[in-house]
Amino acid sequence: MFPPPIPSVDPDGVSADAVFLDVREPDEWQAGHIEGAIHIPLADLPARVGELSSDADIVVVCRSGGRSGRAVGWLNQNGFDVLNFDGGMAAWAASGRKMVSETGEAPTVR
Repeated sequence: MFPPPIPSVDPDGVSADAVFLDVREPDEWQAGHIEGAIHIPLADLPARVGELSSDADIVVVCRSGGRSGRAVGWLNQNGFDVLNFDGGMAAWAASGRKMVSETGEAPTVR
């Protein structure tokens, strides 16, 4: 039996009140991320899931969609109703949407 499809959303389908959960590694986050996003690396997610509200409209993002897809599958199996961001941060940056960095340099996607 195949696993259920991962629910996803494209850049134009994200609601204005969505909470972004970035599951990339710290160096990727520091290089550039969505302002206001929550950062929990994928490996830390099971231990830190309590930091998330099951009532929030959560969109999970990584660099291209693979890690966030795994996070969405796990979160949905554990009582959350979350979406994967199609194309990840690469799509976010390509669409010209605002990013911030923690390095003092122009934000970039790693």
